[in-house]
Amino acid sequence: MTDDKGTPDAGDTAVDPGVFFDRLNPDMCVVTAVAGGERAGCLVGFASQCSIRPPRFAVWLSKANRTCRVARSAQYLAVHLLTRDRRDLAQLFGGETGDEVDKFARLDWHEGPGGSAVLDGAAAWLVGTVVHRIDGGDHVGHVLDPVQWGGAAPEGHLIRLSDAVGIEAGHPAD
Repeated sequence: MTDDKGTPDAGDTAVDPGVFFDRLNPDMCVVTAVAGGERAGCLVGFASQCSIRPPRFAVWLSKANRTCRVARSAQYLAVHLLTRDRRDLAQLFGGETGDEVDKFARLDWHEGPGGSAVLDGAAAWLVGTVVHRIDGGDHVGHVLDPVQWGGAAPEGHLIRLSDAVGIEAGHPAD
């Protein structure tokens, strides 16, 4: 249903929200999780600061992804920002599945707080304690309380969704 100017009513269920979502071009990040002797990581497009006081950051992991399964038991998650010159990391964590490949055997990383896995090639990173998990449909939100972070001074543009379009998902959603 539309008004006299052709604008859809707010409650019109025939309007595709994709029109809104398609305009977004968020920064991408790699999230790693360690729990029960397992390590996992994936490329994530749904992540953002979600509180100022206290400072909090939220990442949303696909339920179809191995990283989400490991993160369900993880006390800490690590979030990594990548610059465009590190598309190799985006390709590895977005284009391969940990169900078939040990992604961590292919790169340098170190142990962070609580045994978290911090990627050495990231432009910046933060490790946070998981303080909340929220079911969001086909993704689970993990709200993090930052405990440690690092990285160099900002250089280069971060990888955005439009930069990752050609990466075929290693573990596509059903």
